[in-house]
Amino acid sequence: MKYREFGRTGWQLSEIGFGAWQLGGTWGKIDDKDSIKTLLYSFEKGINFVDTAIAYGNGRSESVVGTALKVWSGHKIYIATKVPPLGTDFQTNNTIRGRYPANYVRKHVEESLKRLGTDTIDLLQLHLWIEDGTTNFDWLEGLMPLVDEGKIKSFGVSLADIKPHEGVLLAKSGIVCSQQVIYNLFEQEPSNELFREGEKTKTAFIARVPFDSGALTGTWNEDTYDQWDKDDKRYQMYRDGRFIETLARVNALKELCSVYYQSLAEAAMRFSLADSAVSTVVCGMRNETEVDMNIAYSDGKPFDKELLEKVKEHEWKHMFYK
Repeated sequence: MKYREFGRTGWQLSEIGFGAWQLGGTWGKIDDKDSIKTLLYSFEKGINFVDTAIAYGNGRSESVVGTALKVWSGHKIYIATKVPPLGTDFQTNNTIRGRYPANYVRKHVEESLKRLGTDTIDLLQLHLWIEDGTTNFDWLEGLMPLVDEGKIKSFGVSLADIKPHEGVLLAKSGIVCSQQVIYNLFEQEPSNELFREGEKTKTAFIARVPFDSGALTGTWNEDTYDQWDKDDKRYQMYRDGRFIETLARVNALKELCSVYYQSLAEAAMRFSLADSAVSTVVCGMRNETEVDMNIAYSDGKPFDKELLEKVKEHEWKHMFYK
């Protein structure tokens, strides 16, 4: 396992992180005992960063992570979680003001600490960032006291899906420790400006969805969609012809990348790791086999330069995550 500096914190994080959304049960059925086993296995293999959230199964993911932490007695595990914004009317009132009031943030942090079974959260992220937060600073009022009290060590934000441009001014400001953003073979935009500005202020970047919710694993076929349960998030995301379009684009990428890598999954992971601004890539992992597949790419090998140019024509912005 290779490790990378996490911005200005001084932390050395595994460049493959454990994305814990699926532990909440919204990506198909999952057994908590299996989840704990998978977490512990990933820790044994050198993963030292877990990214969870209150919203992942209404706290279920955090509780599962907390149970695993109680069992684990090895190296330090850095835990990142997220507090959701207050309210849902973002289309009509697109401002961060009033979304993270101090008492609200404190309440959620206290609940997260209990579920995680820890006294301190290493990284607290706002689960939605809105651009005017660089001029409206009321969201900071609840975070700074929690840092002073030692309940959180650092704070960052999670950018809205396929909107990396909304983090550029924040990256320039250096106000937050980190930003989490979708970055993969389809969503390549972060490397153009966001990452470059973040490098100047030593903002850490957490790359999420490296496999585009499973599409870029290269394992899908014409029958895959019908195999998902109707309450599986993927069944909802890829409805109304979206799956067919996605599969066509995936097959084109698979053909291109086959000349350079053994699988599309390898190309996808190596692409997300290739940009030096990325501190860690978080992947959803359900079992030990998936852990082994992902950490195999943490070997320091660079992404093929010729392929890096060719994949640019496959950039595809798509909003399937809601």
